[in-house]
Amino acid sequence: MIISDKTLKRLIKSGELVVDPLTDESIQPASIDCRLGDTFLEIDNSEMSTISMSEEIKYRKIVKDKIAIPSHSFVLATTVEYIELPDNITAFVEGRSSIGRMGLFIQNAGWVDPGFKGKVTLELYNANSLPIVLEKNRRICQFVFCYMDQKADKPYLGKYQGQLDTVGSRVFKDSESKFRALKKARK
Repeated sequence: MIISDKTLKRLIKSGELVVDPLTDESIQPASIDCRLGDTFLEIDNSEMSTISMSEEIKYRKIVKDKIAIPSHSFVLATTVEYIELPDNITAFVEGRSSIGRMGLFIQNAGWVDPGFKGKVTLELYNANSLPIVLEKNRRICQFVFCYMDQKADKPYLGKYQGQLDTVGSRVFKDSESKFRALKKARK
């Protein structure tokens, strides 16, 4: 069940749900608008010729109040807002319609697990034929919160827990990568 503005306000006031900082204008009928931070990561293609799920990806960090994303390019960013989800609430990250109509696709893998604490890293892709200029503190996406049918047995404690900045892919830390590395070392 999607959580309404009235319930979101109650959950935030009680401390069950944390979204900080938060303004009244951020709370929408069925979501909370979130703003763009000032830290971005671009894949450093001068350091790599391919991207592998088994090896750490090299990124170039950019800290700016304004950034232009070239046409058909990808960048990671983060929200200004820090969130803490209880064990019975999950969140979807959705782009704002006004931003999508500019040709900017926004993801965070689409999902925030119950128990997550931190700022959410956003995956931004410019599908337009022109560069898109993004500005710090502009509302860029929205969190849609949902109740689960019961508390999670194992709330999120994964490799992105507690992130306070833009964080690149850590897929190389997945168990499949560790297993392959161990198998390769035995040969």
